[in-house]
Amino acid sequence: MPHTDSADCDRVRRFIFENRPVRGHWVRLESAWRELRAHAHYPTPVTELLGEAVVASVLLAATLKFRGTLTFQLQGDGVLGLLVAQCTHDFRLRAVARFDQAAVRELCGATRGGALFRALVGADGRIAVTVEAEEASLRYQGVVPLSGRSLSESLEAYFASSEQLPTRVLLAADDRLGAGILVQKLPSEASAEPDETGEAWALAQAGIARVTPARLLEGGVEELLARAFPGQDLRLFRGASVRFECRCSQGRVTGLLRALGSGEVRDVLREQGSVTVTCEFCQRPYRFGPIDVEALFSEASSGGSGAIH
Repeated sequence: MPHTDSADCDRVRRFIFENRPVRGHWVRLESAWRELRAHAHYPTPVTELLGEAVVASVLLAATLKFRGTLTFQLQGDGVLGLLVAQCTHDFRLRAVARFDQAAVRELCGATRGGALFRALVGADGRIAVTVEAEEASLRYQGVVPLSGRSLSESLEAYFASSEQLPTRVLLAADDRLGAGILVQKLPSEASAEPDETGEAWALAQAGIARVTPARLLEGGVEELLARAFPGQDLRLFRGASVRFECRCSQGRVTGLLRALGSGEVRDVLREQGSVTVTCEFCQRPYRFGPIDVEALFSEASSGGSGAIH
């Protein structure tokens, strides 16, 4: 198995074609991808598509200037009903998928490539990208139909429709890694030569076409760019770290149970022997036994802290 440079993992990095109106972003996830699924169990086709969506959310966030949260949502009429990946401006991730388990099991091993993608998402689906910025409660949403035979093609259609930026994308994921690369043609200056601009964009597209999913997952970013864009004058920036972080916490769950009230919580405790609350996003279970429940409401009645963090 090819060696993966650990220094390149869990990072998103920007690169530009010097003196050309073309930019790109690259990301690879390892620990963040593993931690995101620590409490969830997805079959292989769902794992791979979810990984691609998580990578897509990072690439989308990297192309924007905002403070807040970007939500990448895929909704279809296939066996995968809903897929949501969220990435903040400082690259904190979480994600979840909802699917028909029996139907996905039937697909495993029998369908591959574009046919598998379409079986998962169906014939009538859409991608929605929502940006909720902290400044003045700004909110933006772009929605496009799912197109093509891969999530990469659908993301390219999103950029063309919602951002009006010609973009080429490659996404890949397995149970160990998730990775992605995109290049975009930016608006050229009035003084730019049309032939030079067109040539630069043609070279960028050809470079993406040279990258295979396996190479994207396993190769270091510098080696990858050298192979994809030989002879091109590129500048690669340091980038930023990416990490998993769900919004659930013991404090939030404690506040939720106190809001339900002691009567309802104690009824569940009598029926089941414990009270378990599972996060809808990361699937992390929070378990409260009899002693925990008694302490929970004893603290509340004595004026203990009920803060939700």
